[in-house]
Amino acid sequence: MATGTSTTAEHLRAALDGPWRAVREQARVQLADDRFTGDPELDMHQARARVLEQMRVIAQLSYPERGFRTENGGTGDPGGAVTGLEMLAYADLSLWVKSGVQWGLFGGAVENLGTERHRDYIKQLISLDLLGCFAMTESGHGSDVGELETTATYDPATQEFVINTPTPSARKDYIGGAAAHARMAAVFAQLITAEGNHGVHCLLVPIRDERGADLPGVTTYDDGLKGGLPGVDNGRIVFDHVRVPRENLLNRYADVAADGTYSSEIENPSRRFFTTLGTLVRGRVSVGGAAAAGARVALSIAVRYALARRQFSDPETGEETLLMDYRSHQRRLLPLVAKSFALAFAQNDLVHRMDEIQRGDQTEPGAQRALEKRAAGLKVAQTAHATRAIQECREACGGAGYLTENRLVTLKADTDVFTTFEGDNVVLTQLVAKELLTAYSDEVRDLDAAGWVRFAATMAGDVVRKRSGVRQLIQTLRDRSDETVDEADLSKRDVQLQLFADREDYLLRTAAHRLRARAADTGPLEAFNNAQDHILAAGAAHIDRLVLEEFVAGLADIEDPEAKALAETVCDLYVYSTLEENLAWYIMHRFMSVERAKAVRRGVNELVDRLRPDALTLVEAMGVPESMLHAEMLHDASVFDRR
Repeated sequence: MATGTSTTAEHLRAALDGPWRAVREQARVQLADDRFTGDPELDMHQARARVLEQMRVIAQLSYPERGFRTENGGTGDPGGAVTGLEMLAYADLSLWVKSGVQWGLFGGAVENLGTERHRDYIKQLISLDLLGCFAMTESGHGSDVGELETTATYDPATQEFVINTPTPSARKDYIGGAAAHARMAAVFAQLITAEGNHGVHCLLVPIRDERGADLPGVTTYDDGLKGGLPGVDNGRIVFDHVRVPRENLLNRYADVAADGTYSSEIENPSRRFFTTLGTLVRGRVSVGGAAAAGARVALSIAVRYALARRQFSDPETGEETLLMDYRSHQRRLLPLVAKSFALAFAQNDLVHRMDEIQRGDQTEPGAQRALEKRAAGLKVAQTAHATRAIQECREACGGAGYLTENRLVTLKADTDVFTTFEGDNVVLTQLVAKELLTAYSDEVRDLDAAGWVRFAATMAGDVVRKRSGVRQLIQTLRDRSDETVDEADLSKRDVQLQLFADREDYLLRTAAHRLRARAADTGPLEAFNNAQDHILAAGAAHIDRLVLEEFVAGLADIEDPEAKALAETVCDLYVYSTLEENLAWYIMHRFMSVERAKAVRRGVNELVDRLRPDALTLVEAMGVPESMLHAEMLHDASVFDRR
């Protein structure tokens, strides 16, 4: 395929930009302003002050309004809000996190969990007249939100809630905004009335006065220097019987009357808890998107550098060879570019689904739960991809990649925490798998006699296939050692999709069988713990399958023939490289012959070679403007030489 033109890049970028392309294009112009560029030489306090000033500019550019309903002073565009704030990640991830805390987490809690009596707070927080924080995580409890220890006990005599930190492990910790700037916290606590404990609810608790001093009963601490994100003032909060008015309870799903009577339209406490958390899904959607954006920045820098940096002479010509002309370099960067494409399409679909639900256009039963599962899975995929891709880019740029002026180490430090905040990746992968297993159990439970026979037959078939290797033998006879990607059976999109689906289906069925067989002897908790590796593998396989499906769906929307052909090749590379990462599993479980496994590895080599002339086009298609890369090595004429 010929070297890509700017027109091809534009068509691809339009597809990757998705439904909110106009928002992205506007942000590329606005955020190229030097005022939004991070400065790694600032100390912690200077960085925090700078980010706060940047947020004031962002507020004037109307970014926050998109995320709030019109009756609350917003423009009612949830998808546009997530997309617009995601673009901040191209400029400075501290700015993205701090903005996400203010308008996404704190603002989202007030709007989605509150009612009309909290409307004035929303208008103040949009304009930054009220700075807030999201106080959920505690030193002793992170992902296990249901077991938070902070209490909110209702006192009917004064019609107030008493917020208290009963143990050292109950202190709110790692809270963005808590160390310096936030004046109010959305506090998640166990709500207690005379009737008993009603579980975790959210209340608005003032923590500082206008001069920045802690209010009576509130003690804040600074978490200090972190591994990255110096512009975010993470801190701890301890409450000593702090009283707030009854009206400060965010009461969309539950309320407490003046006399202390608790009421909720959702009678089941577990369902009420998950409904409350489900409304905050936008934060998880945003974290994945920002992580993927950080990976795109790193890959844009590393690929551009590899197209200029030369190393070692060609013995025949005497001319030094470009890094990108080495197969090893192509293999380390181009599959990551392909995965970035795949994740971009998946994120577009996720944001679209979220937007439909939060606008009220999608009301089908189960849609919210499905969104939460998908958001959890993609957050895992995107943050893990960012961690791997940015590290690979750093190494691919050698010593230059280790210089702060070239940004890669800053990106690495800033995104490192993304794998554990808004949900630890291991826990979220288990959540995805548990949702799948629950649905699977319901399906199996409803089988009639004939269905049970078919189920037993498929399980038996798996055993026969593993023992006999018949399927592998057929593949070996079909596959040839000299096949190219285009000739191979693996080039067919339906075959690729089936291989991904087979892995997910097999892992899910065998995990369910393993849990069922073990639970009778050890109990459900021990059975789950014993099968944890299996469950995580099933969750990961499900995520891979979803991402591929969205990539294939995205291809259908590309109308330009040249751009579509290039995108098809990128999709093939995503498939082949993902299969290569899981070759051991496919061979071990007889889903792939050794000959086909060799064809997968050859295919990766062939595809990166085919995409090499289009490397710059692919980078330009990812949509990070050169003006926003801020890597000094790309401006050094002696290095950046495309001879």
